[in-house]
Amino acid sequence: MNRRHFVTRVTGSGLLVATAFAAGCTTTGPKTPEDAAAKRQEIDAGVDGALNRLYASVDGSRELANRSQGILVFPRVIGGGLVVAGEYGDGALRTKGATVGYYRTISASFGFTAGGQSKAVIMMFMTPEAYNKFVQSSGWTAGVDGSVALAKIGANGKLDTVTAQQPVIGFVQTNAGLMFDASLDGSKISKLSL
Repeated sequence: MNRRHFVTRVTGSGLLVATAFAAGCTTTGPKTPEDAAAKRQEIDAGVDGALNRLYASVDGSRELANRSQGILVFPRVIGGGLVVAGEYGDGALRTKGATVGYYRTISASFGFTAGGQSKAVIMMFMTPEAYNKFVQSSGWTAGVDGSVALAKIGANGKLDTVTAQQPVIGFVQTNAGLMFDASLDGSKISKLSL
């Protein structure tokens, strides 16, 4: 196989994966009020589970959540691809323990990527300014509209005090625990009409 055919096949595979991913991310929404109610219930149950896992695994996270203005939780962000990769997931914004809106996150990346994974993404808005900017936006992009400081855990197993003082704090969890080398920059977040 010569080089030109290999590049064409890899690029074609990446384009195929990106097209399939984009098709999977676009939906027309729930067709009936019952479908919308079921989707809200599914998201809320996932949010409860993701928060409970966070509170059980990160010492001080519950206290941090109680101090936050709002918590955006995507309990299941699914990613995958080959060369061109993407991620998407649905979640909810909670303020003082109550869900105030439903959101979708989508991101894409290019490079040497292969495989797939599922993770939970949690963002805590610690200041009124950061929270209001997010809520009032028609679309919000991490790293552009607001910087998200990924949570760091100290040697004592507690949240790093510098991280805990940031306007927006992010947590990324897999089944293996917190991810420390993840980036949320470029994740586009938009409101769902549920």
